[in-house]
Amino acid sequence: MEFSSIVFFILTTYGLGLGVSFFVKESDEFLERFLMRFGVGMGVFLSLGYLLNLLKVPLDWRIFASLGILVLAIRLYYDYRRNQLFSVRLNVNLYSALMLILFITTLFMYAKGAFAYPYLEDDDSWSHALGVKYVAVEKTVFAGPNSPFGYLDPYPPAYDMLFGIIHQTNDSIYWTLKFFNALIVSMPIVFFYFFAKVFMRSSKKALFSTFALFAVPAFLSHFIWAIALTMPLFFVSFYAIEKIKDDKRWWVVASLVIVPTITSSLTHSTYFGLFLIIYLLARIAVERRFLFYEFLAGLSGLLLSFALWWLPLIFRNGLKSVLGLIGPRTGSGILNIEGTGDRVYALSDFLCHSGTPCYHGQNTINNPIGIGVVLSILAILGFIFFIIKYKEMFKKENYYMLVSLLWFFFAFYSVNAAKLPIKLSPFRAWMLLAIPVSLLSGESINLMINFARAVIKNFVKSNAMLLNITTILVFLVLAYGIVMTSFLPKYAVNTSPSWGAGGFWASNDEIKAYIWFKDNIPPQTRVFTFSNTALVIGFDKFICHWCKEVRDFRKNGFFEPADSIHSWLRSNNYGYIIIDGQATRKYGINETNNKLNELLNSGLFKPVYGTSGFILLQAR
Repeated sequence: MEFSSIVFFILTTYGLGLGVSFFVKESDEFLERFLMRFGVGMGVFLSLGYLLNLLKVPLDWRIFASLGILVLAIRLYYDYRRNQLFSVRLNVNLYSALMLILFITTLFMYAKGAFAYPYLEDDDSWSHALGVKYVAVEKTVFAGPNSPFGYLDPYPPAYDMLFGIIHQTNDSIYWTLKFFNALIVSMPIVFFYFFAKVFMRSSKKALFSTFALFAVPAFLSHFIWAIALTMPLFFVSFYAIEKIKDDKRWWVVASLVIVPTITSSLTHSTYFGLFLIIYLLARIAVERRFLFYEFLAGLSGLLLSFALWWLPLIFRNGLKSVLGLIGPRTGSGILNIEGTGDRVYALSDFLCHSGTPCYHGQNTINNPIGIGVVLSILAILGFIFFIIKYKEMFKKENYYMLVSLLWFFFAFYSVNAAKLPIKLSPFRAWMLLAIPVSLLSGESINLMINFARAVIKNFVKSNAMLLNITTILVFLVLAYGIVMTSFLPKYAVNTSPSWGAGGFWASNDEIKAYIWFKDNIPPQTRVFTFSNTALVIGFDKFICHWCKEVRDFRKNGFFEPADSIHSWLRSNNYGYIIIDGQATRKYGINETNNKLNELLNSGLFKPVYGTSGFILLQAR
């Protein structure tokens, strides 16, 4: 089943990406053309999902798969009629091939870490499990004004929508969340590289910058949350905007990808919009012209997002209700939004010195902090170079320099805004700071290599082999420093088996019992609980968390007599019931023990497995 999900994701995203990209001028390089179709396809997949949802067409995986396969079949037929079926241009850029090594390494790191422990981590992942299961079963992302979901309706639903549709192709929400989240947080390596390639007009600088992003601790982890989806879409959107230089029709592609980019998370969808505004204004300043199609792409994406999600949400719930639900939960207003992990950072936090959270793999798991000593130095050198060469910055082909500087200023402010009056969840801005830091570092690496080559040329006659050896040696020295001071701490935290299972558990015995429950009860078995439904769903069993009859019985049924509980369970096809430590916390020790004894003494329930913090009963 897992293999079928991977095939579905590949065929569907590639097919949809191919269908949209067919109408624009793509790159001449094979890997760029091939891989960016997946990124574009993922954006189109989500935009299509919003459209189908609004039209009340079920979000069924077979519809998406059929469209993807249909596009592939049409393209194959088209190429066959033009005698181009086997005329694929397999020209591969060496730098692009090296980038794939970084991607594979990143995917290995995140997947290894995700499966290093037998549960979903922290609290967000369990909430997402509920939303994903709802989409998988009900095939919609509308959940109503009294939505029982933390990250679905009114929260932007792109993450749960994508994973919910994928989950329809397998019976394990646990595997779906872990594997595909690891895949999605690895994809930015690919999409950032191709964005940087067209942005900086250099494959070499793009690879150096991607290596920096690959290594920097602050850029993403395998944490399961909606922001994980925003970041790959972030780079695909900017890639599509950059491609407008080659073909104005790319504005259509860009707008389709921007839709899910600004409807995937609250904070980072907002940050994407701010990054885009900075990008457009900087380019206008350098090129001294209005960027009509780039603005059209951004505006169209924004308007489409309103048409497909925000306005329907307001019509169904009312503006006041929506603003109350998705507005700032903390802080004093829309310009002062705090994050749960905000604090004032010291220089050592950036350098990852001993005693800081990013040293030796000790870090926050949702948004790690830290840059590393070598990358910090490289970023500063790149910053200084851009300032010194400010005249070069305002040449049309070098607008990336001004954009990178302004992004750096903005992201650095955002990270350090905890005590400032204007802020947007500062601790979550670390991954955004990693973007200009990587671009500046890539420029510095390229400068150092060019400097070393120039020195060699002054002492030795031009020798291509010697110059290439110099390039490799300088890069290896810098890469060693980056790996030792940035990547190793990043690898340690992302492969650690010590990530917690959440703050709501009553005891370690309860956690161990639920792990047994996951491994020994068949997937999709209907199991009832009066406490935490997310654990039933997150461990691959089923309870209708959103059904009114279940919600009502969970609220009032605990105090019903044993025969009434048994009758309700059997009439609603629930074969098992869990009484756990969280139930004890909810109802009290005495009430819970009395209820448990009542159920056992009734003869209507058979104990299946129990510990001091958990007991699973089967309804006879």
